[in-house]
Amino acid sequence: MQPEAGREAKKMKDVGVDIGKWRCRAAVMDPEGTVIDEFAFNNDAEGIRDLASRLTTEDRVVMESTGSVWTNLYDALDERKVPVVLANPLKTRAIASARIKTDKVDARILAHLLRGDLVAECYVSPRELREIRALVRHRASLVRARTTVKNGVHAIVDQHGLRCEYSDLFGKRSLEWLRSLDLGALDRLMLDNHLGQVESLNGQIRRVDEEIRRRASLDEDVRLLLSLTGVDIYMALLIRSEVGCIDRFPDYKRLVSWAGLAPSIHQSGTVEYSGGITRQGSRMLRWAMVECVQAAVRYDPRFRGLYERLSRRRGAGCAVVAVAHEMARIMYFMLSRNESYRDADGGLVERKLKNMSKRAYDGLRN
Repeated sequence: MQPEAGREAKKMKDVGVDIGKWRCRAAVMDPEGTVIDEFAFNNDAEGIRDLASRLTTEDRVVMESTGSVWTNLYDALDERKVPVVLANPLKTRAIASARIKTDKVDARILAHLLRGDLVAECYVSPRELREIRALVRHRASLVRARTTVKNGVHAIVDQHGLRCEYSDLFGKRSLEWLRSLDLGALDRLMLDNHLGQVESLNGQIRRVDEEIRRRASLDEDVRLLLSLTGVDIYMALLIRSEVGCIDRFPDYKRLVSWAGLAPSIHQSGTVEYSGGITRQGSRMLRWAMVECVQAAVRYDPRFRGLYERLSRRRGAGCAVVAVAHEMARIMYFMLSRNESYRDADGGLVERKLKNMSKRAYDGLRN
């Protein structure tokens, strides 16, 4: 058996791929560490087919997580059952600190690291979760754009010292008031353009919201998250897309750390103390958790009590982080045990799916 296994091992090749937006570079290495082939290929369907034709399911490929230009190549090789490792570029120090930086050298270094099992691997979500993540981030970008345009409307109104008698400047009656204002020709033009952009963005956001509702209603993990106080449909889908499969976290502490909500630890000799949160991991997940706290402390006695106790002792900022930490812990057990939040009232999930909350509709403001 051993000789046969040795012959099988010799068939395997380690391939390092330096990803570029238009052009990629590959270095093919045998089990002894000798580069046996090097070539460039286009980062398109034809180039990817060319690379795949040179590989077998016994080979391994490594590439860096560079923006979004790696996804097509990764998915194509994954569909062909070619093992692919996605390297974390922040932790691939051999490349970051190299004195000579070329695509050829980077591809060779990646192949060497893969051969020695020294690649700091990134978690890669399934394609459907990456689609959900793109959807919720697209919505966030639309809301940011809408907020910018709305600020332009406020600026014109303030410039002329005008005050709207209605609370919502973009409600039905307020819009009629804005369109009736007697302004200079230039300001009138800019205001009309702003209002047109707001109307267009509102329509785009509504279409995205419909797709969010549809996908959320089909995902059991999203339905579980919706049972937790403070989590609306938008946040549930965002959290689901960022966390991925809960089984990849061995315990809730790893999930908290992934959200960047774990305290940093400083140690020197026998002295050890903790500092502020690490802020490492998923920035979007950390933002979503903090946003959920705002509603949770208002409507859930459990979270409100924790927040009030800690805010008196350590301030509001620390209290918010502590509640977010606790909510992340609860989410872990809900998802890993497939259980709804124990304090949720009946029908809460269906109500959230039917009506997206105002916080979900307003989304990201910064």
